[in-house]
Order: sequence, then C-alpha cells, then structure tokens
Amino acid sequence: MNSTDLQQLIDTTPTGLFIGGEFTDADNGDTFEVINPSDGSVLTTVASASEADARRALDVIADAQTTWGTTPARERSEILRRTYEYLIDHTEELAYLQSAELGRALPDSEAEVTYGAEFFRWFAEEAVRVRGDYRHAPNGAGRIIVHEQPVGPSLAITPWNFPLAMGARKIAPALAAGCTMIIKPASKTPLTMLFLAKALKESGLPDGVLAVLPTGHSANVSALLDDARLRKFTFTGSTEVGQMLGAKAAEHSMKVSLELGGNAPYIVCADADLDVAAEAVAVAKMRGAGQVCIAANRFLVHSSVKDEFVAKATEVMKSFRIGPGTEEGVTYGPLSGADQLHKVSGLVDDAMERGANRPLGGELPDGLHPDGYYYPATVLTDIAEGSEILTEEIFGPVLAVSTFDTDDEAIAMANNTPFGLASYLFTENLTHALDLAERIEAGMVAVNKGALSDPAAPFGGVKESGLGREGGFEGIHEFLEPKFISLPL
Repeated sequence: MNSTDLQQLIDTTPTGLFIGGEFTDADNGDTFEVINPSDGSVLTTVASASEADARRALDVIADAQTTWGTTPARERSEILRRTYEYLIDHTEELAYLQSAELGRALPDSEAEVTYGAEFFRWFAEEAVRVRGDYRHAPNGAGRIIVHEQPVGPSLAITPWNFPLAMGARKIAPALAAGCTMIIKPASKTPLTMLFLAKALKESGLPDGVLAVLPTGHSANVSALLDDARLRKFTFTGSTEVGQMLGAKAAEHSMKVSLELGGNAPYIVCADADLDVAAEAVAVAKMRGAGQVCIAANRFLVHSSVKDEFVAKATEVMKSFRIGPGTEEGVTYGPLSGADQLHKVSGLVDDAMERGANRPLGGELPDGLHPDGYYYPATVLTDIAEGSEILTEEIFGPVLAVSTFDTDDEAIAMANNTPFGLASYLFTENLTHALDLAERIEAGMVAVNKGALSDPAAPFGGVKESGLGREGGFEGIHEFLEPKFISLPL
C-alpha cells in the first residue's frame, strides 16, 4: 500500500461519532486532529464528543438494552462470527490504518488484527455456552436456580497502544453476554475503533447496541459514571486514572474491571537456555516499540550468565530496523507522541547520569523524519539503585538489566513493585519454573517464551495492576450477573 492508497483508506474510514447505528458530527461541531507519529503530519480530523453527545449515546444504548439482552444467543453469536470474518478479510487495510495513526510497524499491526479479531470468534462461541445452575438446597427446603443474565449498559475506555484489541476484548464479551456498550477510544488512535464500528454494523449489529465516542476531552464521556443506568465500567490505562474512575463508578455500585499499569519482571535463571531467553526479547520487549502494558520492564539476570545474556540480547535488539510504521521492512516504528518520547528519554538519561552503562543506543540512524517520535533501541546495564527506570514503567524500546544471585533475591526483586500484571521466567527445569511462577506476584506468568496474551486465556493483574479478567472463559462473566431464583420442593 502506497501513500495514495493510505489517503484513500483514510478518506473511506469514518470520522464521526457512532451513535444509533449512524456516524454523526459532534453536536457542537468540535473536532480534533489525528497525528501520524512517523512524521508529525495530520492524518485527518475526527468528531470530538461533547458531554451532551455522551448523554445522548447513553439514552440510545439504555433503550436498546432490553431488546439486545433478550436477543437469542445464537443471533448474537452469528454477528460476532461475521465480525471476525470481516476483520480477517480486511487485515491489510486495518493494519495499515493502525500503523498510520499509531506509528507501529506493519508486522506488529498485522499481528494485532489477527489477535483482536480472535476475540470476536472466541466470544461468538462463548455466547451460546453461558450456563446457570439447578439443584436442591442441602437442607431439603427448596430448589436453587441460578440464572446468568446481562449486567446491562456498559462503558469502556481504552488506550492507544492496541487500538483494536483493547476494544475487541471488551466489546466482544459484552455483546456476547447481551450488554449494550459505549466505548471511548484513545484520542491518539480513534480511527481503528471507528473502522471496527463500521465492521460491526456491516456484520448485522442492530442500531443502538454500540456507541463509539472519540473525543479530545475524556471527561465528557467519563462524566457518564454519574448515571445509574450504567451497570458496568471497564477500563484499560494508567493506574491513577483507572482508580479514580473506578471510585466514581463505585458510587453507583457498578460492576468494575480495571487493567492498569505494569512493571513486568523478566527473570533469566542460571540454568536458562540463553538463546531462547535472548530471542524472546524480540516479542517481550520490542513489540510495538516496547509500548505494551505487558512488556518486559525489569530484566533480572543471574549474575553468572549476565554478560552472555546481554551480548545475545543486544544482538537481537540490533536486528530491529527503525522507521515509519507503514514502510515495508521496518520492524519498529516511532513512539506514539512527544509525551512518550519525553518520558523514555528522561528515564534513560536519569540512569546514565547515575552511572549506568549503555552497550547499545544513544544515536538514531540517518534519514528519519525530524518530526517523528523516534527512540533508538537501547540496552542498559549496571544501573544504580535509585534510578527511576528500575521502578517506572518504561513503555519504550529499552532493555534495563539488573542481576541476582539466588532465587529468593530474584523473587524479592520481581515482587518489589506495587504492580503485578505480567512476568516472564526462563529456566530449563520445569519444577524450578513452577516453583518460581507460583511465588511471583503477577496475574500472568510466561515460561520460556516472550508471547503471553491469548484470547482463550484470562488476562489481568493483581495488586495495583487492576481487577477482573478479560478473555478466556472468565471474560464473558465480567458482563453477567448471577440471579438466584428460589423455588419450593
């Protein structure tokens, strides 16, 4: 796809608010720009929802809830299945769109389309498998019926780093369960979600079941949390914002799920296969230029293998080609914006000022657009205690290595964080792996691999990384409430 094709794709992608099955302007005509991080150019302008737009959208989905909640599960399932097929059929266009608005390299965007689409296939299958319970009370006094029914109208807020998947794994289970939904995509990457709205409409989703509200003013949509008609709030983003909004949702006793910040440890034991551990860096660290909530953040390496691991991992980091996300052959693109570039640069600069070594990094190759938000692949070792990079989520292409000498030390370092989302562990001994995995305080542990997420598995964290689970058998239950019906014997 060339620049002409990109412009045609942009021109045919909706840019309005999606309410009641139609794409419309904001009621006050407000818009905001979508920026290409590769060169700082304006891709297009998108309607910016006002609070009045958000209230109107809630009226619409609330009115649609009864009908959608009683729609036969098979009908809901078929719509989700057709959406999966639509996304797969349009992988090239959607991947290109993502790479344009996010700056991410095309291979990563193509992988996300496949991953995000799979949530619609998975929950198409789960929609027809919601089960209740029937039994006699142990005391013989009655019959117990447990009926699972939709929670009701839901609000979802998603981040910019996975503009399709973060929405798909909220929308798909909600629709499968029979819930209507409003979703607010990140202002950096609204086009992907508007593309998805078109896909759902063309796949047969009834008007009014889903609203998509891009906005340059997030508070215009989060203001809906004061309305008791909303019964479910699901959020992916920063811990600070998520906890604040979760507290607001609690004022109306909404069901809440939060996927918040992470600080994933990457433990390389003395008995690890170092080739496997180094190669896994390509996915665990460099996917999306490191802008992934489950990206490995703290590389904890046994001191006896530190030099060999660093050498091998540095070669892996060197193999990546930086450039515009939509350019063929590029394997990692720019960061998402000036804010991310500033943060990553600051963390590395702080570590260097405190005496860290930098085997790789420091300079960008020639030929990159000066207005792009590029940061070089970087490896840091010998990082001093107190360096911000040891405690802050990096969200960039930076490998920060520390060492340990015992398992107890490794576990203490891994758990020395308020977060507990993902973790990575490398050892060739299965018993050793299971022992360490059970001791790590995280919702997810990958053993001898850098890829972790799977639509068929529960995704979520512990401690300040959030609550609830998305995906897997557990995902649909976030949008269901069990109702107890008591009958006499």
